[in-house]
Amino acid sequence: MTYCVGILLDQGMVFASDSRTNAGVDNFATFCKMTVFERCNDRVIVLLSSGNLAGTQAVISVLRQRAETESAAPNFWNVNTMFDVASLVADAMRDIDRRDGPYLSDSGGFNASFILGGQIRGEPMRLFRIYAEGNFIEAALDTTPYFQTGEAKYGKPIIDRVITPATTLADAAKCVLVSFDSTMRSNLSVGMPIDLICYQRDSLQIRMRRRFNVGDAYFTALSAQWSAGVRDVFARLPEPALMT
Repeated sequence: MTYCVGILLDQGMVFASDSRTNAGVDNFATFCKMTVFERCNDRVIVLLSSGNLAGTQAVISVLRQRAETESAAPNFWNVNTMFDVASLVADAMRDIDRRDGPYLSDSGGFNASFILGGQIRGEPMRLFRIYAEGNFIEAALDTTPYFQTGEAKYGKPIIDRVITPATTLADAAKCVLVSFDSTMRSNLSVGMPIDLICYQRDSLQIRMRRRFNVGDAYFTALSAQWSAGVRDVFARLPEPALMT
């Protein structure tokens, strides 16, 4: 399992992903689930992956190979919109599914999905959720400003209560980290390191990127203060008027 979050804000975008993969309670491993395609002053594209690791890695490898091949064929470096980028990801997913799907039918089939976000010069920031079938939806500031994949339910409440389009990048990053802390406390299939990117609107380059490893001083303090704060607020809530 995994947990990934992409958030669209007035100021920019926040992306975060955990790094845990597992094939049972005694077989855990760590793999980065965040992939970045960046050409300074031209485009920033971020992919967060969830689902079958072999499937997501195959899709990313196909996208990298197509982007690195010098040709006129559409790829991450020559398309003009983020919608086109989402379509390229969908095409790669379907290609891998056609290749590997028949061999995976007995184990649940091809299971990979992505959060895609970023900005290409000349158009606004855009955020997409791409499903295993290759279809996708787009986030909107006034309706759905964020997407989650994987083990989303434990971290969703804090995002719903805090995030608005006007939230600053710093506050959104803090909220996302609390969301990960809440998720990891309730589900062992999500774990550190946590990869975090804050992208500032129209900068067309990534200036804020950090990995939080196990024992990170800031994350440890954030977790402890959040837990203490929740207990303090709970203790100050009024007692319910119970029927006797």
